[in-house]
Amino acid sequence: MFKILVADPISESGMTVFQNHNGHFQVNAQSKLSLDDLKKAVADVDAIIVRSETKITAEVLAAGKKVKIVGRAGVGVDNIDVTAASRQGVIVVNVPGGNTISAAEHTVAMLLALSRNIPQANASLKAGEWKRSQFTGTELQGKVLGLVGLGRIGREVAKRCQSFGMPVLGYDPYASEEYAKNFNIKLSTLEEIYAQADYITVHVPMNDSTRHMFNAKTLAKLKPGVRLINCARGGIIDEAALAEAIKTGHVKGAAIDVFEEEPPKKDNPLFALSNVIVTPHLGASTEEAQVKVAQELAETLRDYFLTGAVRNAVNLPALDAEQFKELEPYLLLCEKLGQFVTQFFEGPIKELKIEYTGDISLKNTTPLTLATLKGFLTPILGSEVNVVNAPHLAKERDLKWTETKTNLTTDYTSLITLKVSSAAGKFSVAGTILGKNNPRIVAIDSQSVDVVPEGTMVIYTNVDKPGVIGYVGTILGKNQINIAGMQVGRKSKSGEAITVVNVDADVPETVLKQIKEFPGITQVKNVKL
Repeated sequence: MFKILVADPISESGMTVFQNHNGHFQVNAQSKLSLDDLKKAVADVDAIIVRSETKITAEVLAAGKKVKIVGRAGVGVDNIDVTAASRQGVIVVNVPGGNTISAAEHTVAMLLALSRNIPQANASLKAGEWKRSQFTGTELQGKVLGLVGLGRIGREVAKRCQSFGMPVLGYDPYASEEYAKNFNIKLSTLEEIYAQADYITVHVPMNDSTRHMFNAKTLAKLKPGVRLINCARGGIIDEAALAEAIKTGHVKGAAIDVFEEEPPKKDNPLFALSNVIVTPHLGASTEEAQVKVAQELAETLRDYFLTGAVRNAVNLPALDAEQFKELEPYLLLCEKLGQFVTQFFEGPIKELKIEYTGDISLKNTTPLTLATLKGFLTPILGSEVNVVNAPHLAKERDLKWTETKTNLTTDYTSLITLKVSSAAGKFSVAGTILGKNNPRIVAIDSQSVDVVPEGTMVIYTNVDKPGVIGYVGTILGKNQINIAGMQVGRKSKSGEAITVVNVDADVPETVLKQIKEFPGITQVKNVKL
């Protein structure tokens, strides 16, 4: 009999799945446990189920020596130490698509409420007032919707808004025109959306590249009278800047479900504005979503224990402890190489080739390919991506990938090379493991380098001539950005060179623009691994 600890409350639909297999599962539901009580509770269980409240740390996992799988009834796994779980051989699973419809419907509900002043009119009438003229609304038909992010939720929002007669523009730097056309969305640039959209909804993950992507500068570019809706992640919109833009009348109104700080402070500047609608992170808070999430997670655990099948794994499944130990450094390397390609190479990538050369070609490379796809897609889609759904998500985005193996002799015992192509051209990056577990990027576009794939890097290409390195160092120094290391690669004297500068802080776009102003520098990118 398999023992399961349900450490956070889940819908009865999930509990029923286990009850239907009474002879196989013993379920113990205990919530709001202290750390000591949690450690005691996991000591003799095979699986743990949590939502967002209970934290499964390395300490908790160490206490659960029999735990084989941890399930999160939701999308994110921030409250689970996935690295510690992997090292302990514990599979971590989540439910990435369970709240898609709920989140999309909440976005559309916010859009409608914003258009027709429904919350304000409701409050006024209940206060004994009858002020119809104050709540004149706006029709959606013919208004242009701008979607920032074309993942699952964005696509569902588009489908619903198109039924209102709204033309839909969509921005996604990694989506192709064919992909967007499949959903009757016109693929557009951010600048086009800023200029044309009457409504803008946000559907991107929260990361360094999307933090405050709607700030004072970008808000000023929006079409006068635009309305903004954010049911994705707090921090994508600068709340103070949005409040100012609404006060000036440039932004007509906003509907916000997520905040930089949750719960938000009472003096949040948005709360004082009558044309701002707010809800307390309710995107996934429907009875149906909770039922779906609980049932799907319970079925995932049931199938794992009864058949060995694994769905929606966040870390690497189907490897025994010895295989995992052998491949672990290569898994990290592949994920980093994938992240590097996505951040450095511009344009929607049509094809990804993964080449395994040397000893690594004799191993089971399927987990490595999955790790590569996960790394490649994570900067685009965020925590939605895992090694199980990465191939499906790649196919959705019209990405073709192949892997080849050759045992040819090279300068390295094992070498992994990623080659990509798009309408903009071709690009490659190669990496290896030095010693026992030291990943390195050893070639960028066939130019030899020796780069540790971690931290923040400024990478630029240029014509190899005197003065470039000094100029870049001066620009970074003037902006109080410390250089931690530097690697230069070149094909020939006075030919094309590539330089990787490791820095200790984020590099603003304005600094990258200053660097690119130097004659001979052809490309500058900020990459975070």
